[in-house]
Amino acid sequence: MPARSSAGPALSEGGRVPRLRWPFLRKPAASAGQPESGLKRAHFNEWRLPFWLLAPQLFILLLFFFIPSIRALVQAFQLTDPFGAMTQWVGFQNFERLFRSSVYWTSVQVTLVFTLAQNVLTLSVALLLAFATNHIARGRGAYRTVLLLPYAIAPAIAGIMLAFLFNPRVGPIAQMLQSAGFDWDPNRNSMHALALIVMAASWKHICYNYIFLVAALLSVPHSILESAYLDGAGPIQRFLRISLPMIAPTLFFLVVINFVYGLFETFAIVDATTRGGPAGSTSILVYKVYQDGFVTLDLGSSAAQSVVLMALALLLTFAQFRFVERRVNYSV
Repeated sequence: MPARSSAGPALSEGGRVPRLRWPFLRKPAASAGQPESGLKRAHFNEWRLPFWLLAPQLFILLLFFFIPSIRALVQAFQLTDPFGAMTQWVGFQNFERLFRSSVYWTSVQVTLVFTLAQNVLTLSVALLLAFATNHIARGRGAYRTVLLLPYAIAPAIAGIMLAFLFNPRVGPIAQMLQSAGFDWDPNRNSMHALALIVMAASWKHICYNYIFLVAALLSVPHSILESAYLDGAGPIQRFLRISLPMIAPTLFFLVVINFVYGLFETFAIVDATTRGGPAGSTSILVYKVYQDGFVTLDLGSSAAQSVVLMALALLLTFAQFRFVERRVNYSV
């Protein structure tokens, strides 16, 4: 008969305590050094099912992203006639000709100014609207619905609307500015045209930032805000000293997304608003790629510009993660 210990269950013949298995006991967690097994095979017993589930998305990425990217990278080192009938390998001559062009460097400067201004304006207005949402007692749902409406409008339509509103001849907002003594004319003044595309791009993208900021502000613990309220902190102080530092990860994410948006997703707005004018003063890089590739049919230069634009986007994103993310606190 196995011996029984006074401090626990009976010992087996080998001196080990038998394991008790009860149906309601949890499965012991895996150790820190061993990964949990079976997590990825819990729902897929073979590789064919997940492959076929991912196949449509992989096909779309292959057709519209990877193949054009590889083709543009190859074409950046070639000289192609306008009809694509003859190509010649020229190496880095397209890039050399591009970097010696003063028009291209002007477009780079315009792009950086436009992207920075659009990022600051979009994030500031969206943050202000998200702050106001938490202090509306009635009609909060209608308020949010109105703010989210621009997201459903196509970028080209948004550009046409802003171009009409700020038209120096028939635009109501332009007439208000002119009656106030401001000589508004984006058709002749390059600064006015740049301000117009910044406002159009920001107005279209504010609602996207607003969605994330509202969700981030709702995740701030109410107990901390109530403690600050009891200590005498006002709404603005609570927002600047408590809510804003806690939503820093969301702000950093939106800064990166806004830079990508300004570099790649504003072609339709510029084309519908100013068409790169006046005199190319609003021809940002993504619009210049279109003009050189599809208007002047300089395919080699257009491909080289697309490669440089992608490199610029990667460089700016790396700089943001390298220098800006250091000040982001992910712990609450």
